Amino acid sequence: MAVAIFDVEIPTFKKQALQWAAQFSEVCFFESNGYNDEYNKIEAFLAVESVATFTSSTSSDTFKALEKFKAKHSDSWMLGFFSYDLKDEIEDLKTPFPNRLGFPLSSFFIPATVLRFANGQVEIQGEAPELVYEKILSTLLPSSSPLGALSLQKRMSKTEYMESFAQMQQHIQQGDIYEVNLCQEFYAEDVDLDPLVVYEKLSETSPTPFSVFFKLDDRYILSASPERFLAKRGSTLISQPIKGTAPRGRDAAEDARLIAELSSNPKEIAENVMIVDLVRNDLTRSAIPGTVDAQRKLEVHSFKQVHQLISTVVCEQNPALSDAETIKNTFPPGSMTGAPKISAMQLCDRYENSMRGVYSGAVGYFAPDGDFDFNVVIRSILYNKTSKYLSFHTGGAITIDAVAEKEYDECLLKASAIVQVLGGSLS
Repeated sequence: MAVAIFDVEIPTFKKQALQWAAQFSEVCFFESNGYNDEYNKIEAFLAVESVATFTSSTSSDTFKALEKFKAKHSDSWMLGFFSYDLKDEIEDLKTPFPNRLGFPLSSFFIPATVLRFANGQVEIQGEAPELVYEKILSTLLPSSSPLGALSLQKRMSKTEYMESFAQMQQHIQQGDIYEVNLCQEFYAEDVDLDPLVVYEKLSETSPTPFSVFFKLDDRYILSASPERFLAKRGSTLISQPIKGTAPRGRDAAEDARLIAELSSNPKEIAENVMIVDLVRNDLTRSAIPGTVDAQRKLEVHSFKQVHQLISTVVCEQNPALSDAETIKNTFPPGSMTGAPKISAMQLCDRYENSMRGVYSGAVGYFAPDGDFDFNVVIRSILYNKTSKYLSFHTGGAITIDAVAEKEYDECLLKASAIVQVLGGSLS
């Protein structure tokens, strides 16, 4: 690939680049929105047009097949996603619900063109970087237009949620599990919209460190995820589970009070500690013995809309394991399942009433230098443009101390943010 670097006015050029990219069947855009930590290596990144594609649509050995594909393209960027329902081949489970969105279990592509944005410049890699630059510069931005009113529906009624909640707590009391993430779907049918417009509005409303716009033919992932599932830097593996949420305050004083309350809330702390233990256990399967460390615990991270409790768990990767095996050993993200993990997933299949699909899975990249980084697909809209079906899920952790009414209200609160982005109403 040829490489060229250009000085640009990044916000405008980025919008033009995304508009230009929308013509391709495969598009992946990552945006960190200015959130930088010691593990972040991408400010903003755009990849388009597949020169080679890996797709898994049936429960075979997806991770082994992916590793073979990855070995053929080890010097390239590789972008894609893992669906939550890969759990069915990892743990011999079975999701009983239909795949209404039509996403495969996993899909990755090797891009023909890559753009990296940083420090007032864009680096373009591809066959003709100068031509790409000129085409993007000449791309006209459409005038903003309202999305139109969408009528969104709940797949799970409040009565059904309360019944599932009660059943989950009964399983906790019986000792089958001690925490579980019960999720529900919100959806709309016959939806005709511009996914890029929706993504830009979502990103503006909720700028997060692991924001993603992903296009696979007629299917779209529009994500405002704040959570890192698993990253690799050199030989170090990093997972940063989120459990514990508080709203932002109206001023600095209220913000400080809410942060203090979150930091000392026994329920939120207990949820986070349980998931940290689960992640440590998952990482042990891919680690050099004795290297797993809950490096930082219960740190408050503040985003535009909420404060979150985030912990950081690290280890040194066992060199005998491939990257695909390493991800398989920790998948799906523990923060979206519960503990013990397999029991929690079995119960979610029993008491939820929709297929999670890409939700609760992961989107990310494998880099040419051997590193990788994947988010947890939460706070995300999934859309099939051909079937005109739009969906998103929300969920929350149920523990022995959880109160059904409060957890249900939290699900609706999380949903309301996306409903607002879509300009719709929830019935």
